[in-house]
Formats: sequence, C-alpha cells, structure tokens
Amino acid sequence: MPSSGTLPFAFPSLTLATPLGVGRTMMTKRQKQVLDYLREYIDQHGYAPTLEEIGRHFRLASLATVHKHLRNLQRKRLIKRLPHQSRALEVVGPATASRAVTVPLLGRVAAGVPIEPVETPETVTLPEEMLGRGETFALRVSGDSMVGEGILDDDLVVVESRQDAPNGATVVALVRGDATVKKLHRERGRVRLVPANARLAPIVAPAGDVEIRGVVIAVLRRYR
Repeated sequence: MPSSGTLPFAFPSLTLATPLGVGRTMMTKRQKQVLDYLREYIDQHGYAPTLEEIGRHFRLASLATVHKHLRNLQRKRLIKRLPHQSRALEVVGPATASRAVTVPLLGRVAAGVPIEPVETPETVTLPEEMLGRGETFALRVSGDSMVGEGILDDDLVVVESRQDAPNGATVVALVRGDATVKKLHRERGRVRLVPANARLAPIVAPAGDVEIRGVVIAVLRRYR
C-alpha cells in the first residue's frame, strides 16, 4: 500500500525523485501528471492536445519545457509521436500507467557506513505491483558496500516498512540511531549487519542497539 500514516523515520532529501527502473518504467510526479492529462484529453476529444494547450494547462511559460516532458515520455515508450503534426500523439499502455502510485523518497542512506537520519521527504512514482504489503518507501543509496547484492551507488531501493526480518534479508536498520543498508544476521545477544563487499567489515552491535525499519524489496537504477 502507498504510505498514508507515520513512517518509521525520515532521511535527508539530497536528490530529485527521477528514477528509471530496471525492467520497469518509472516516472516523476510531473511526468505522470502530463501523461494523465494526455490520456484524459484524448478520451474526451478523440485527439491529442497541442503543445500550446499542454503548456496552458500546466502554466508552463516555455514550449521547450513541454517538449522536454514529451521527449521523456516518448523515451520511456509511454507515448508515440509523429513528426511535423501538432496533434499526432498517442498514449501507449494506459493500464500500466494508471497503476502508478506515489510513495515517499525519504532521502539518502549510506550503504558503506551509517548516517544520521533527518527530515525532509520527497516522492517517487512506482508501479502499484512493486509496492510491499505494508507501508512502502524509497531511499537513495550512497556507497558500494552492497554491490554483491546488485545495489550500486546512487540506486534507489524500495523498502517495505517492517520491524522484523528473517536472517539473510537485506534490511534498512538503525544502529544506535544511524541508518544503514546491510544483510541481517542474528547471533546470541547481538546483531551482525553484513555488507555484500569483501573489502568492508560487518557492523556488529548488541541486539538492543539495532532496530529494523524495513526490508528491501526492489532496486531501481538510472542509466545515463
């Protein structure tokens, strides 16, 4: 489900919510608004709006900004455009796009060393089927300690908010108040948070000093 209540913690928002998924199509909030407007306009009129009409609807002063949004949607294969025709635009895959849901992008979490969480959330749009069973949020990863699990620097991780997790799960955890992404291993009276990088040492702490805040359920990556 999308988040509607109190989330477990907040992180500093250091990046814009503009992810591209691996094997899925991600949109920013504005791109989804433009796509929804195009779909509604075509449903009502039987043809697409002009660039000027799109600009007026979103109060955009420059047609270059309209072109930018349409190019991004076309690049993500959400619309088709024919050159040199003002209304030659088609929305592709309306059922998939209509299931997009906004979740909090709570900021940046270090995969190499813990960082202290602070507030200032952003948002990111995900396909509904990517959400966890409980509240879901996203984090931008810093560092390379989880490369062995396919989590690279600047990836987005999608996290199902949970206070418990099985051994071996990739979790977001607080260690004495600082947040980190690691593999969870419980031992007698303590917790070992293991990186997926042989160059780095695990974090070992008394069980009472570690709080699980969620389980990583998906990874999104932007290709430049």
